[in-house]
Amino acid sequence: MAETEPNMNPAAGTKRIAVVTGANKGIGFGISKQLASNGIKVILTARDVERGSEAAEKLQAAGYSDVFFHQLDVTDPASISSLANSISSQFGKLDILINNAGITGSIVDPEFQKNHVLGLDEIVGEKAESVKKFVKQTYEHSKNCLQTNYYGMKLVSKELIPLLQLSNSARIVNISSGLGQLQFISNENARKELGDVDELTEEKVDKVVEGFLEDVKENLVEIKGWPKIFYAYIVSKAALNAYTRVLAKNYPNIAINSVSPGHTKTDLNDNTGVLSVEEGAKGPVMLALMPEGGPSGLFFEQTEVAAF
Repeated sequence: MAETEPNMNPAAGTKRIAVVTGANKGIGFGISKQLASNGIKVILTARDVERGSEAAEKLQAAGYSDVFFHQLDVTDPASISSLANSISSQFGKLDILINNAGITGSIVDPEFQKNHVLGLDEIVGEKAESVKKFVKQTYEHSKNCLQTNYYGMKLVSKELIPLLQLSNSARIVNISSGLGQLQFISNENARKELGDVDELTEEKVDKVVEGFLEDVKENLVEIKGWPKIFYAYIVSKAALNAYTRVLAKNYPNIAINSVSPGHTKTDLNDNTGVLSVEEGAKGPVMLALMPEGGPSGLFFEQTEVAAF
């Protein structure tokens, strides 16, 4: 299926333009729908051309005529450049970037997942040890998770920030998780580095991520005090939150925040969440559409400010 591109018209410049990554299903799809229903022109992106095209067509058929698909692999610089060039030539600017693309970085035993909804205590608490045997985590899984959730988000942001700076109401919303809060980072050095707001830099965040991946490679995850399960996902979201603060400091003219959509039913958790996709999309959409002078450099739990 071909990528769908908008037809330019005289009024095209008056609408705000949003990019949503990983938007062919789940929260990304829900965000795209809600933005479109608020009069935003949405570029729905996905790695898979067929699935992405179908998602955009589904929204167009439901009456959201200003939703278009463009292929995007957040781990591929050439794919990101192609998107940036397309936005530049079609619209000349970008108003909203929602970094939603993400993977879990582990494989949960299907039988266990089918019969068991994991509580917080089983993920980051005392019961995590007993759950560990049901969760497959390898260096390869962890590397892919960080490539997508952290490095991919950085690549996309860096490539699209020049276009966002041409907007008079630019927003970046990074989709995170409550699990990325520093209280769940059990490695003391990582927690200290990522929590030191005044001294935080991109290099420091990168160093924490690199150190974590090295520990996974050397089988030192538990010895070094990292989380027992879903460790790559947890570290990727903590790094994403920290990088959000760095970006907000570096680009004061763009409102940049991260948000946990809440425990939403999606394929990511085998639909074991408690919130609907519509409910999960509310926080990200609120931040994307907030008026001028709104907050920047904060972490939100759904629609409320929360602690990093």
